[in-house]
Amino acid sequence: MAVNQNITQLKEANKLKIEQKENSRLRWINLNSAIASVDESADLIQGLNQTPKSLPCRYFYDDRGSELFEQICDLPEYYPTRTEQAILENYALEIAQMTGSCHLIELGSGSSRKTRLLLEAYSQINQELQYYPIDVSAGILKTTALDLLRQYPKLKLCGLAGTYEQALAQLPPAELQNRMLIFLGSTLGNLNQEQCNKFLTQVQQALKPGEFFLLGVDLQKPIEILEAAYNDSQGVTAAFNLNILRHLNQRFQSNFVIDQFAHLAFYNRVENQIEMHLRSLKTQTAVLEALDFEVSFQAGETIRTEISRKFYIPTLISVLENHAFQALQVWTDPQAWFGLLLCQRQCINNECP
Repeated sequence: MAVNQNITQLKEANKLKIEQKENSRLRWINLNSAIASVDESADLIQGLNQTPKSLPCRYFYDDRGSELFEQICDLPEYYPTRTEQAILENYALEIAQMTGSCHLIELGSGSSRKTRLLLEAYSQINQELQYYPIDVSAGILKTTALDLLRQYPKLKLCGLAGTYEQALAQLPPAELQNRMLIFLGSTLGNLNQEQCNKFLTQVQQALKPGEFFLLGVDLQKPIEILEAAYNDSQGVTAAFNLNILRHLNQRFQSNFVIDQFAHLAFYNRVENQIEMHLRSLKTQTAVLEALDFEVSFQAGETIRTEISRKFYIPTLISVLENHAFQALQVWTDPQAWFGLLLCQRQCINNECP
């Protein structure tokens, strides 16, 4: 299975090289390793060893997981995508005017559906567009990159396939006057407080004083609205959650039996966060052959696959200030369900004269 997967990846890489030769506006950097290793999966083993068990949410996003998440974004119960998109429709041009010409870099770009609103706005103030989409799913990243190049004839694009940590450590210097790092979809909420602080420190280190950070976050609201968004009537979120096991089966030659687990999502009132779990329907054992690792489950035991923290704007602004980011402007929708913050990196430790 691993050999076939590597052959497929090699074919895709060769195909992309041909497309790059045909399109001089496209660059491609693959930060992912084709072969899983114990070292890169240490957090996976750690999560499955602890009580309660957990999985890193990045394993949601193989190509199938990315497709399912795009479907989730269109569900009637799932308000975050359309709410954040409406904010961008109203204020993208104002953002572009506040920052001026910017090299746009996006973490977790997916299909770049909301970022197209920014590209449209920046195209009105600058003839040259530079965009670096970053995603762990090379498949959706490649498809989106080629689509954007067709849509925007003056766009130069560099796709980076990898994790946030990999990308932040290897961001290229700005070719335009300035840079803006984009982090939409309230993905920040998938990180606990410790992980959030570590991530914001990495963003701080990746950006220079004066550069920008555009952050979208989901805000606190009635619990029934929150829980419905993660328990849709069509079962797409359940399929997305279960797909993480299918991804592990493919990537690590494991033998999770998908139909022996069930989707569970609820609001944790103590931690102010939605939690997604997979509940084992029976006592069972799974083996991750590529990692030489075995994990056992009791009937009813769960694996936490994701958290989604919900934010208060004043508290978040304080956290950002602790990481040298000043919030220049905050935009919300009329119901104040979602927030979009334009921040600017400030000078620290004698960085500026």
